[in-house]
Amino acid sequence: MSRRLIITLSCILASVLVGVVIAVVAVTGNTSDSSPLTGDLAAHDPALVAGASGQPWYVFSTGSEAGPGTIEIRRSSDGHDWSQVGNVGTKIPAWVSERVPGVKNLWAPELVHHGKLWYLYYAASTFGSNNSVIGLMTNTTLDPSSPSSRWVDRGAVTGSVPTDDFNAIDPGIVEDAHGTPWMTFGSFWSGIRQVRLSWPSGLRADPAAVPLRLVDRKTPPNAVEAATTVRHGGWYYLFVSFDFCCRALNSTYNIDVGRSRSVSGPYRDESGRPLLAGGGTKILGTDGRQIGPGGESASHGYLAYHFYDGDAGGATTLGIRKIAWGADGWPKL
Repeated sequence: MSRRLIITLSCILASVLVGVVIAVVAVTGNTSDSSPLTGDLAAHDPALVAGASGQPWYVFSTGSEAGPGTIEIRRSSDGHDWSQVGNVGTKIPAWVSERVPGVKNLWAPELVHHGKLWYLYYAASTFGSNNSVIGLMTNTTLDPSSPSSRWVDRGAVTGSVPTDDFNAIDPGIVEDAHGTPWMTFGSFWSGIRQVRLSWPSGLRADPAAVPLRLVDRKTPPNAVEAATTVRHGGWYYLFVSFDFCCRALNSTYNIDVGRSRSVSGPYRDESGRPLLAGGGTKILGTDGRQIGPGGESASHGYLAYHFYDGDAGGATTLGIRKIAWGADGWPKL
């Protein structure tokens, strides 16, 4: 075989291999880890537990007003194909309905595992009001079909009333490097706030402490909510949802991030601008059929969120992406 023929064949083979790589990236580059999500994806404000070592995946999400209003549970064996498998209880706790008159459903859950318990944080409010409360339930399992499944009501973690300058919804939990749990929360008003919790109760360490300030866009109506924090590489990364959700095809949600060496800030974006002064680096926004992504939560290197499907009339749809970390230390989706 001539040298020229060998070179030509090598070039052709290289081109084919490049084409294969490009095709694989095109197929695997969006949802979850390798293929589009399927099944029941109608999860709003998803709280993700990514399965490890063959364990099932779970997504807990805002309850439907058409149902009991309690937190919905979805499960997947592989992180791709999802089924709704029940709710957390059959009715909203009586103390929640008394504390928040007019409440129709429980919102924006968060799941944390500590010791032998799963801690389920959730919010109760009504649209446009900051008469709100964040509650807590615990269980030894996430599987609603398990004989040992029993959600225990632990009561209120924190709340807000109309005279407060913050809104106690959208809980997000992170443990610092010493194992101390912290809860972010907030929606509009004065932005994102933070309080310290305590194990094993999962409740506030100091109920009298004034919540710390983490994010303020400085522009009315201060459209920021759904904060979740990820600890990675010596940094704390605070993911937030900017702008407006819940408007179907007109939703403008987008996911932004800042980071800090301390769990309590100050957080700054990629350009160095403080998140308390309107900063934030956008990492996911409207793209094609995916309109207004936000309401995010993180688990084992994945970020779950909801978006409004432009190909389905703006239906609420679950999205999951693996977090990639750039050489500069910033997350990419």
